[in-house]
Amino acid sequence: MKHWTMLAALAVALGLWAQTGLAEQTRPKPRPDVGAAALADDTALPAELSSNPPLEVIQTSATAAPTRAVPAPQEARDPSRGAVTNLPLPRYVSLKTNEGNARRGPGLTHRIDWMFTKAGMPLKLTAEHENWRRVEDAEGLGGWMHYSLLSGVRTVLIKGDLVDFHTSARPDATIAFRAEGGVIGRVMECDGTWCRINIDGEKGWAPIAALWGVAPGEVID
Repeated sequence: MKHWTMLAALAVALGLWAQTGLAEQTRPKPRPDVGAAALADDTALPAELSSNPPLEVIQTSATAAPTRAVPAPQEARDPSRGAVTNLPLPRYVSLKTNEGNARRGPGLTHRIDWMFTKAGMPLKLTAEHENWRRVEDAEGLGGWMHYSLLSGVRTVLIKGDLVDFHTSARPDATIAFRAEGGVIGRVMECDGTWCRINIDGEKGWAPIAALWGVAPGEVID
């Protein structure tokens, strides 16, 4: 009887031991301690312990948007100045040759509207385009002429029927000579009111109002 009691106790002990061993095998093992410092940097953790997947760093370079050059605003051209020479407009010039064609437009393809036939004739220049100049005579007739036909020499056309030329720029000065209307003379000087003119070697002063080819108030040295 005693022998069977010991065997029963041994069987119970073996059963308890088996349950304990199985529990130890199935119990989850604690995670290794990685420390606070390692947890502060995910790169120090094993891949399976990292709470965040590794970040992929992509370097980009800023690409400037293409820009279009914007031309600087052009200043409005002064209409009182020639587009080619920048000389004052209108201004007076003279015919260089004995014959000059005035065309309807600035070019040889334009028809001839007028022909000047007297060298030295004063002309009013009113516009410029490349090698062409628009001119008109005392009656407003003219057109576009090539600049090579024109001269900067200043001349005048006598207005009226007969003009007195004085020895000085005074109406009471001695009369040096008289000239008929339509005669052309070369300008020597002007003081804004009177001009000294050379006509075939004769020199004298006449009021600007009696001459065509000089602007009122113009001074010529």
